[in-house]
Amino acid sequence: MKVLGRITAMPELPEPLKGLKELAYNLWWSWSPEAAELFQEIDPVLWKRFRGNPVKLLLEVDPHRLEALLPTSFPARLQAILEALRAYLKGKPKVEGPLTAYFSAEFGFHSSLPIYSGGLGVLAGDHIKAASDLGLPLLGVGIFYHEGYFHQRLSPEGEQLEVYEPLHPEELPLLPVGDREGRPLRVGVEFPGRTVWVGAYRVQVGAVPVYLLTTNLPENAPEDRAITARLYAPGLEMRIQQEMVLGFGGVRVLRALGLFPEAFHMNEGHSAFLGLERLRELVAQGVAFPEALERVRAGGIFTIHTPVPAGHDAFPLDLVDRYLGFLYPLLGREEVLALAREEKPWGTVFSMSNLALATAHQAGGVSALHGEVSRKMFHHLWPDLLLEEVPIGHVTNGVHTWTFLHPRLRRHYGEVFGPEWLKAPEDPGTWRVEGLGEAFWRIHQELKGDLIREVRRRLYEQRRRNGESPSRLRAAERALDPEVLTIGFARRFATYKRALLLFKDPERLLKLLQGPYPFQVVFAGKAHPKDEPGKAYLRELIAKIRELGLEDRFVVLEDYDMYLARVLVHGSDVWLNTPRRPLEASGTSGMKAALNGALNLSVLDGWWAEAYNGKNGFAIGDEREYASEEAQDMADAQSLYDVLESEVLPLFYAKGPEGYSSGWLSMVHESLRTVGPRFSAQRMVGEYWGLYQKAKALGEKAEDEALLKAFREALPAFFALALRVEAPGDLTLNGTPLEVRARVEGEVPRVLRPFLEVQLLLRRSTGELEILPLGEEGGVYRGLFRPPRPGSYTYGLRLALRHPVTGRVGWVRWA
Repeated sequence: MKVLGRITAMPELPEPLKGLKELAYNLWWSWSPEAAELFQEIDPVLWKRFRGNPVKLLLEVDPHRLEALLPTSFPARLQAILEALRAYLKGKPKVEGPLTAYFSAEFGFHSSLPIYSGGLGVLAGDHIKAASDLGLPLLGVGIFYHEGYFHQRLSPEGEQLEVYEPLHPEELPLLPVGDREGRPLRVGVEFPGRTVWVGAYRVQVGAVPVYLLTTNLPENAPEDRAITARLYAPGLEMRIQQEMVLGFGGVRVLRALGLFPEAFHMNEGHSAFLGLERLRELVAQGVAFPEALERVRAGGIFTIHTPVPAGHDAFPLDLVDRYLGFLYPLLGREEVLALAREEKPWGTVFSMSNLALATAHQAGGVSALHGEVSRKMFHHLWPDLLLEEVPIGHVTNGVHTWTFLHPRLRRHYGEVFGPEWLKAPEDPGTWRVEGLGEAFWRIHQELKGDLIREVRRRLYEQRRRNGESPSRLRAAERALDPEVLTIGFARRFATYKRALLLFKDPERLLKLLQGPYPFQVVFAGKAHPKDEPGKAYLRELIAKIRELGLEDRFVVLEDYDMYLARVLVHGSDVWLNTPRRPLEASGTSGMKAALNGALNLSVLDGWWAEAYNGKNGFAIGDEREYASEEAQDMADAQSLYDVLESEVLPLFYAKGPEGYSSGWLSMVHESLRTVGPRFSAQRMVGEYWGLYQKAKALGEKAEDEALLKAFREALPAFFALALRVEAPGDLTLNGTPLEVRARVEGEVPRVLRPFLEVQLLLRRSTGELEILPLGEEGGVYRGLFRPPRPGSYTYGLRLALRHPVTGRVGWVRWA
């Protein structure tokens, strides 16, 4: 027929079951096992088919099935769970502090809402959930991709096929956002020659609302409706369009709703246009550009997620001129471009990461090592500062405990650890792991059995769909052995993640597999649709497995998503991670596996570099730098084989009469004790809350426009100043201190004086840095330094000018 439109008829639920709708439209159910189990009980087959989507389940379930639930205990249990949800929403302490808007290009809340590609999105979802648990005043802004991220299909040869399925918002736990008059909310974003209209859906995540933007509106032309169709759609023009919708459109949607956050958190540079929109607002209100920029920076927080250049969007200037030209009459072209300019070998580009750094006074990586890498990566933006002074810190990632911990283990931990653990999983004192023993191991073995059954089911379906032979189908039903050590490896298929490291020396691998201690591996992961090397890597992995005759012991599963991720981290004995150091910014899958009793076997990169203590898992390689990637890969592969052969396998199979290895269980205890609390999203978001509070304080300072204007006007005088120094040059100290004197030559403007210091800087040969402000008397600056320990030091003197808002050293003049 000729389709005129689409209608969705919501079911008229019987009175005792009406609360199912209230429950379905709050994603709290996704980390409340009892709630999810209640929906599953309605119809387990539909629940699985719809990827655990309660709204679609209620739309499609047979009404007779609902009627059949009425005389059972189901209505009473539903009421109890509803009361738990309401108590959760009311019982959280309402933390006083700045309203924060958390912007992210993707959010991974649950597999039924596939608007995420991997770790970045799942991390964003965990951030929102933990903020809800902690009662923080936070909201989220993202995009509703109405074709989502692709489903992956693999051919027998490992060719990846991307399949997109339309997502219908009315079949998801989303509600359209209306304006103050109750009409569908619309805001416009200026595009070349036209206005693109943006609407929004709200998804409620516990106590936190998240606004998902859409251009799939009848007011827009077909090509503009497609802007928000697919996550990370290819092409620079589509990317800049999506990022304009997120940045400009996101801020405008909040304003239309009457929301004025004091802190804006950019989760990666994709949302950095929000800084330009906030700048445009202030300048349009009459604030001068420099002072407006300071106010924007004060409220900005930027999280960097990768050291890989491909993860940092950059646009050619002609494209930027076409799309950002509407800002130039108000802000000025050179002023806008200066915020994001990056010189590349092929020319000047507009870097979204540079823009984010220019519009955020607080920035950081996602692990301690990644913070160091990021300071090196962006040092060129602050060339006069020492590497340590580059204003990029870190907040190490964490995972939402209740989302990724299996319900059976959650209940068991609750019994063993006590009620305090349920209230504060980020508190190390609540992890009383010494009480875990035989019952814990039994649950772990059951979850491993669940994993193997899921692997066999998926492998059978993959082979059946690919038309493989009956013998291959029968083999799928026997794949893997529940008694054998099972290694999980699941992540995006990018070459630097080195899924093939285990195959670097095939003879050594086969020798290991033919030894007394067997092991098996489950692989899963998607390559980005435009990542041809990643796709080739996937094909090579499957070819290697077939070539070595390991198809029943090394399995590659298709369509990796949050559901499969949970199955894998719940049931694996060991979680393998093999990135090429230091390219793994953090990684979080190993944290999830550790929560469930798996041990990490990982390169010392990302989070594992700061988590590993020698007793809580296994390390591949060391922290050395290598002359080439090939040398690094070979060294790490040999280390991987050595650790498997001499540590992992013997320890796992040293089983006592109770059926498990007491040494292995002791290491699991240490892993749980050290990873569980420290790498929780509650701890992570608690640290970010400190940054949000600081943003509010910086914002109050930045409102002193008179000071900022006077400081800015006096700043050129700083570069005319010089230091006249009296220092002994090279010196051997035998118990006597180093003494230095200095005078400032030139006129210091009054407004700069409170922020000016003369500093002695000393660096020990081993790298440690010490900075000593010199005391001033009668125009002479004087300092004494007595080394705290023997060694060789270099020293220097400089004039340092601190930023009037942040208090950080922003400008220096070296003697």
